[in-house]
Amino acid sequence: MSKLVYDGSDAVFGRMASVVAKELLKGHSVDVINCGKIIVSGDKKLFAKKVLTKGEMGRGGSLKGPKYPRVADRLVKRMMRGMLPRTKAKGREAFKRLKCYVGNGPLVGDDLKDVKSFEHKKPMKYSTIKDIVAILK
Repeated sequence: MSKLVYDGSDAVFGRMASVVAKELLKGHSVDVINCGKIIVSGDKKLFAKKVLTKGEMGRGGSLKGPKYPRVADRLVKRMMRGMLPRTKAKGREAFKRLKCYVGNGPLVGDDLKDVKSFEHKKPMKYSTIKDIVAILK
């Protein structure tokens, strides 16, 4: 179908993710740019601790257990996976059509002409994905 580009700058993650997930399930291809600037509401240390404990849940060596990336674009893509029905074929196909980039990525000129941005009210307590990734490293 068509290709949509969303700007993640100052977008609240949950609200942005629900819109992107609906577009993916409709069959569109979606690119999310500026993943490091996406806002996550709540305390950043608490959120980073949640991600770290989920990563340590696996038993045994490093080959087992859930993997949580420590790079902004991959972390956003991993979190977006939770908004899709990945156990069904349509969810797996939709997830393959999602691309996330730090900055503009390979998109230039005409690709950036029709970028859709989000206008949300910022929560009182928030942190960006970039701040969370800095804690994870």
